[in-house]
Amino acid sequence: MKIRHGLTMLALMASAGLAQAQDALQVRSWAAACANCHGTDGRAQPGMESLAGANKDDMVKKMLDFKAGRKPATIMHQLAKGYSDEQITAIAGYFAAQKK
Repeated sequence: MKIRHGLTMLALMASAGLAQAQDALQVRSWAAACANCHGTDGRAQPGMESLAGANKDDMVKKMLDFKAGRKPATIMHQLAKGYSDEQITAIAGYFAAQKK
């Protein structure tokens, strides 16, 4: 019985690890859409805003303001509408975790 319980726990832990890895890959693919303007992993070329290492809460607020039309933009207001609030939070977390 103990061996069976241990195997079940091991399988659950492996499954949870796989789900986390898939989630991380999903967030990374969402963030990749930002690379054209904000650079690979959020490290932009001069003249564009870098996102790497930026404050997560500030990024979420800006994106939600773009999405709601409270912050003027040339394209960000359109792009922000393509993401749920949860996706925006996840993407901001990804960029905040990147080294500047």
